[in-house]
Amino acid sequence: MSYGSGPMVFDMLARAIAQEGTGTCFALLGDANMNVATRLGDLGTRMIYVRHEHCAVAAAMAYARKTGEVGLATVTCGPGLTQLMTALPAAVRANIPLVVLAGEAPMSKGWYNQAIDQAPFVTATGASYRALHWPDRMPTAIRDAFLEARMTRKPVVLGVPFDLQHGAWTGPADLPAPSTDILPRISPMPPNPDDVARAADLVAGAARIVVMAGLGAAEAGAAEACLALAAKLDAALATTLPARGLFVGHPHCLGVAGGFSSDVARAVFAETDLVIAVGSSLASHNADAGKLWPKARVLQIDTDPQAISQGRLASHAHLRADARLGVEALTKAVPQRPATLCTAELAERIATTPADGSVFPQESGLHDPRDVVAALEEHLPSHWQMVNSSGHCSYYFAHMPSRRHDTFLTIREFGAIGNGTSFAMGVAAAKPGDTVVLFDGDGSFLMHVQELETIRRHGLNILIIVLNDRAYGSEIHKLRAEGLSDAGAVFGPTDLAAIARGFGIGGETITDLAALPALIADFAATGGAAVWDVPISDRVFSPVIRRAHPELAAE
Repeated sequence: MSYGSGPMVFDMLARAIAQEGTGTCFALLGDANMNVATRLGDLGTRMIYVRHEHCAVAAAMAYARKTGEVGLATVTCGPGLTQLMTALPAAVRANIPLVVLAGEAPMSKGWYNQAIDQAPFVTATGASYRALHWPDRMPTAIRDAFLEARMTRKPVVLGVPFDLQHGAWTGPADLPAPSTDILPRISPMPPNPDDVARAADLVAGAARIVVMAGLGAAEAGAAEACLALAAKLDAALATTLPARGLFVGHPHCLGVAGGFSSDVARAVFAETDLVIAVGSSLASHNADAGKLWPKARVLQIDTDPQAISQGRLASHAHLRADARLGVEALTKAVPQRPATLCTAELAERIATTPADGSVFPQESGLHDPRDVVAALEEHLPSHWQMVNSSGHCSYYFAHMPSRRHDTFLTIREFGAIGNGTSFAMGVAAAKPGDTVVLFDGDGSFLMHVQELETIRRHGLNILIIVLNDRAYGSEIHKLRAEGLSDAGAVFGPTDLAAIARGFGIGGETITDLAALPALIADFAATGGAAVWDVPISDRVFSPVIRRAHPELAAE
């Protein structure tokens, strides 16, 4: 089909999307989106064409998290959209702004084999759906979708029937102002003095305090303010998992607060009577479902404080404010305390005590995952971008104490494995001059192994390190704890390095951790992409599993 000299509807759709300023779009083409996506690329947007629709949206999630921009993806209608059922709720729960152009079945046909009612499907995930059925208003509707994504920090899916896209443009020649021009310019919210006074009274009655920062604290630039408050209150520091590394190098930082907390962190939290949560949603995992700080009251400093989070009482007192301004005001309102908690002895325990002190028997030819992570922590360059996937192995990679928050990405809010490769692609697109290292498990990695071809084709600089226990790690330990067969969760031995080479990228099997420094130096010199297959014992299990199944520890 050829088109006339005048613009088509899909031309104007592409122009409206391009002027929103998202520099990269992750795409898989079909009838309902291929014209818009092609024109979008012609207008200068970097197009990364993936091999699975889920991966387009998952990569856009990581891109949005790394850039602070709205993530952009496009898939076709019907089966293209249904592939997003895992990615969309993950983005909703992680508060990641996305716009997804999904197309719709043609309106001119009485029957179309890929037609479904797309709106209920999307809204069931918590995302927003906008059907664009009036061509003249489509550019404005696109602008409004980006505005909604920016203001709600949620995904917005656009349904545009593809027969309407192929019509000649008869609307106005000029586009509406982009969403960035009309976005409300809101200054950081200062706290109310009465709220500060009440918070100071609560602090005065507490003996042992932890200042815990979440992603909101990082985004508000509140790290230094949290450090000053902790110093004044003789308080230990911690972060939520998404904000891990925010206080890297501080001697009294306990690391991650939640199910992934270290042995030392759990001991300190067990005796804490006040947690000051700064810019944190206080999710259930963050408090280990309430078991992490059983004696503590929680003071939440947030622009949108919550009493209930994910079905549990999450906070007892609230200071509504921008994270930085709220912490600074509280710091001024409280007196200096002597150091009784944050001592040299606590700093020594944090520095020298392993995150997990469990003892497991050595298995010939297989690594303990904790040893692998320790070696990577020692030898990987500090400025490389790290991406931690989900699954059993992600516990170990969360404990890399030298890695800064701005070089470490974790998105786990929906608990889905299989996202790691997509997240790494999103980070690589967001940080094109950086080397990206993905930490993943074999079960997660194999779910979307086809994207190795995408990585090679687009020249993404990604090193994938896979802890290979030849199984779904969490499931085998849970099945064994319950006395059931683990056969359904165990794979045969898979040569992941050979698979990587088959896709045209590097592949290595790491049988000796002493080889890591030379391998890392070689990769730093050459760049490109590679998969390193690290065989690990399937008899080592994380403290998360041990707490849920204490019978395993007795074996």
